[in-house]
Amino acid sequence: MASLKDMRVRIASTKATQKITKAMQMVAASKLRRAQTAAEAARPYADKMSAVISNIASAAAGSPGAPVLLAGTGRDQVHLLLVCTGERGLSGAFNSSIVRLARERAQALMAQGKEVKFFCVGRKGYEQLRRLFDKQIVEHLDLRSVRQLGFVNAEDIAKKVLARFDNGEFDVCTLFYSRFRSVIAQIPTAQQIIPLVVEEGAAATTTSYEYEPEEDEILTRLLPRNLAVQIFRALLENNASFYGAQMSAMDNATRNAGEMIRKQTLVYNRTRQAQITKELIEIISGAEAV
Repeated sequence: MASLKDMRVRIASTKATQKITKAMQMVAASKLRRAQTAAEAARPYADKMSAVISNIASAAAGSPGAPVLLAGTGRDQVHLLLVCTGERGLSGAFNSSIVRLARERAQALMAQGKEVKFFCVGRKGYEQLRRLFDKQIVEHLDLRSVRQLGFVNAEDIAKKVLARFDNGEFDVCTLFYSRFRSVIAQIPTAQQIIPLVVEEGAAATTTSYEYEPEEDEILTRLLPRNLAVQIFRALLENNASFYGAQMSAMDNATRNAGEMIRKQTLVYNRTRQAQITKELIEIISGAEAV
């Protein structure tokens, strides 16, 4: 049985841990408000951009001059999985849920005889994926030095992806991230971004327009921009999801530490009482012997 001194050390250590987790919870809560606002503000723009492009693409469907980002390469053999995760842990299942979705997609594609490549954005996803797919990771981008995410970060990623596509390194690109719903709910999401998936019925549900210049020329300019917009949205959603998951995880850790302190204190008091009782019995027995 541990001595009273050891028990006091354990209780003090647990209390120190509880203070740390409580502080991290408060920090995550303060950062979540800004991250959630940014993510929610980006959604209407990204959705409208997709709707406009889908409308134009529906009108240009089947055109021989359709941009390759819309029409694709005509093949479905090489897939690039753009996996966006966090740079830090202590966030529950946030990172692992995104990686799990990407891993399952990769395994399903390889089972069909497809070639899979990974582009990792974020340290945690890279560390997990390289255990199984080290040779298939073609690029890793670390954003730890970025204090506040900006559109320029998404543009940088989009340019790297487009450069690989232009070089013929892949046929299909799928973006993986976590969509923020609430503090306790983050949804791992897979979104195909190359070639663009045109929403069914886009042409029928929207007003018909005549475009100047032609649809193909507009799409050639808009599609790379849309790629950066969708990646930027994913980064903002991820950022909000990370802080939401971390806030929830640290709240659970703080509660668990409190419960552990209660149990440790109870054991300490019982042990101390037993020791005092034993000493009293020894004193009384000694007095009677005299």
